[in-house]
Amino acid sequence: MKDRYVIDTNVLIAASAAMAMRSGRPLLPHHIEVTPQDAAQLEKVLDWLIAFAQSESRLVLDNAGLINVEYHHKLDFYDYGIQVVMLKLSREQIDRVNVEYDADGNGIVPQPLDETVHDLADRKMVAAAIAALQLPGSSAIAFAGDTDWYDWETALLQTGLTLEPIIETWSRAKYAEKTLRQAKKHHQPKHARQIQHQKTPQGLKS
Repeated sequence: MKDRYVIDTNVLIAASAAMAMRSGRPLLPHHIEVTPQDAAQLEKVLDWLIAFAQSESRLVLDNAGLINVEYHHKLDFYDYGIQVVMLKLSREQIDRVNVEYDADGNGIVPQPLDETVHDLADRKMVAAAIAALQLPGSSAIAFAGDTDWYDWETALLQTGLTLEPIIETWSRAKYAEKTLRQAKKHHQPKHARQIQHQKTPQGLKS
């Protein structure tokens, strides 16, 4: 465990879904829609969050409170993920950092990250992680099923940030699948035009 973490909201949702299944409680809509759907992977996320809750590691939040607002907006009050946040608050195991926001309420990140981090909601997480680098000790962004973090991995690492993929084998495999789909989609129109170009002379000759 690092000394402190910025925790992606997906981690809290995934762990909450796993805890609900483990406890035999009904699944809420955001549990059912969570990524990943694999129960074994969700259990790994839950185990990580339990370890985090029991550790001395600190949770990074922004002074404006918008990260915590997102947590409460996307999770239920009784979700395990929210209970962990409240536990850290009660133990004062929280590091609050300054994050600047634009007029639309999106976190402001330095260039070139503003051109790289396309998920506007995650920019406040990135900005908080950058601010946390000024604190003593180690820190990381923990994430689970959201593979967008791999899109930005190189740029984030160059900024000095550390990523901690909780289910790395699963998430890197899913990211590779997504990258392959995007590559095929990108090349399909050109390929289709080539086929059409090849067929057109034959049609003219007939």
